Amino acid sequence: MPRLHLGAWVDSAVDFLQLHLSWLFDAVSTGVTGLYDGIETVLSAPSPLLFAGILAVAAWWLRGLLAALLAFAGFALVDSVGLWQDAMSTLSLVLVATLVTLAFAVPTGIWAARSDRVSAALRPVLDFMQTMPAMVYLIPGIIFFGVGVVPGIIATIIFSLPPGVRMTELGIRQVDAELVEAADAFGTTPRDTLVRVQLPLALPTIMAGINQVIMLGLSMVVIAGMVGGGGLGGAVYRAIGSVDIGLGFEAGISIVILAMYLDRMTGALGRQVSPLGRRSLAKARSAATGVTRLWNHRPQPVHAIAGAVVLALVAGGLGAFGGAGQVSTSAAGADNVGKGHKVSIGYIPWDEGIASTFLWKELLERRGYRVDARQLELGALFTGLAGGQVDFQTDAWLPVTQAEYWKKYGDRLDDLGAWYGPTSIELAVPSYMKDVKSLADLKGKGGEFKGRIIGIEPSAGAMGILKDKLLPEYGLDGEYKVVDGSTPGMLAELKRAYEKQEPVVTVLWSPHWAYASYDLRKLEDPKGVWGKGDGIHTVTRQGFAADEPRVAEWLRSFKLTEEQLTGLEAKIQEAGKGKEQQAVRAWLAENPEVEKKLV
Repeated sequence: MPRLHLGAWVDSAVDFLQLHLSWLFDAVSTGVTGLYDGIETVLSAPSPLLFAGILAVAAWWLRGLLAALLAFAGFALVDSVGLWQDAMSTLSLVLVATLVTLAFAVPTGIWAARSDRVSAALRPVLDFMQTMPAMVYLIPGIIFFGVGVVPGIIATIIFSLPPGVRMTELGIRQVDAELVEAADAFGTTPRDTLVRVQLPLALPTIMAGINQVIMLGLSMVVIAGMVGGGGLGGAVYRAIGSVDIGLGFEAGISIVILAMYLDRMTGALGRQVSPLGRRSLAKARSAATGVTRLWNHRPQPVHAIAGAVVLALVAGGLGAFGGAGQVSTSAAGADNVGKGHKVSIGYIPWDEGIASTFLWKELLERRGYRVDARQLELGALFTGLAGGQVDFQTDAWLPVTQAEYWKKYGDRLDDLGAWYGPTSIELAVPSYMKDVKSLADLKGKGGEFKGRIIGIEPSAGAMGILKDKLLPEYGLDGEYKVVDGSTPGMLAELKRAYEKQEPVVTVLWSPHWAYASYDLRKLEDPKGVWGKGDGIHTVTRQGFAADEPRVAEWLRSFKLTEEQLTGLEAKIQEAGKGKEQQAVRAWLAENPEVEKKLV
């Protein structure tokens, strides 16, 4: 059967849309960003515990005293693990996605409920939208909207739209036909029948759909974190990239707390707005006695609103509002070159990239800049640079390893030169594997290595060279499978195998601190498939040098020796996860000459 080039057709369609509708995508991006920023500013303004109190008052009104206490305890836990701001960013993303989704889902569901043809036409479209893997939506998302929160919100909207439409349609169709006929018999207009009969009776089902929209939105936050969406999803993605079990658990439990709160509150709100729900609640209250009556007691709406207002006024009186928007820098006087200008740095979780990124974050913040360092996938990083959402990155391996990305995006980027080189990419084995010294020696030994080569991020250029060139060239492609993963995952597997003296072969590069920590052997490449060593370059978006000439000048003059780089990497490893910048400060105290060169 002839090859159907469906992927090529989709690529052409995306390119066509990007070329002719870029103005529309820019307008959508501006609108969504403005809505997100506005909601995030409001949610981040109060002091965490006072805002947790406001949320607890809402829980008291909707579900009772016990729910209020549990809500306050849950949000206090989020604040205590230092993830409050991330939680508010995630809540903002979910709220924006939910509002936009409902603006499309409810009218579409009403239309489908009133027309069997529309319902039949929509059904396969909704099936496609919900069964397509959610991550696929991010690919055109970052092309159309760049990296950041917007592609995450758009992907969330597409993924969560089907249940909103379906539940709205189902709720209206389930309304007793005799009631609708009775309304028609009394001369009620179709519009009034919808508003006064069908929608009130369908509200419980519609609210269940809203609940599903919110839950699906929360399920997307981790995926959105992969493209710079930030929030708790970004924290989970950082934890995955660095194999940080503690951070992963803290971010995960914060998402659970947020999800449980939103789930319980939307369910309770559905009962409040439904006539049948209010009737059943009234019966339950009258039947409750003693302790049960106390726990289930709920204030009147006016009292709940008054309580929230009092908490807000207390927060204002304590100066708790507006703190999130304040800018503080450690620079002063002549050293305050940046004057609060924002600079964004993107990085992938490679050790030299982490080290150089947090080094520059510290150096620039000492000079008065506000620095946003974001971990991204390599493809998303280059897309963000080309689209102008990221200012620069310091870990571009050129001209070989990341040649594919440079070929695609190089005309929209500026190369400020290499700050380290030459490098090398290799496969490495522990030195106790005495009979494996070159890549050719791997042939016939797949059983010893369980048929696996432990790889790193699938988007890394080294992985493409390994799969497409090296394995076929040395006749290993049928014997070994390359395990896609992450750099921290590869290092964890190397450590595990090394401690047990088990055979393992991994993708590595030089310089890397692993060669100092373990006795490893670089496998020789007699056929030269890996190519010549790269330089590690600093790459910026076009126009960055004109916008920030001082920073560009510093970046061009920046150099590190192998001893300095490996020392910085080792210092970060010793400090532990989450303490990269503290490690950089300690390293700068020992290497003051690096900072003195920035004049």
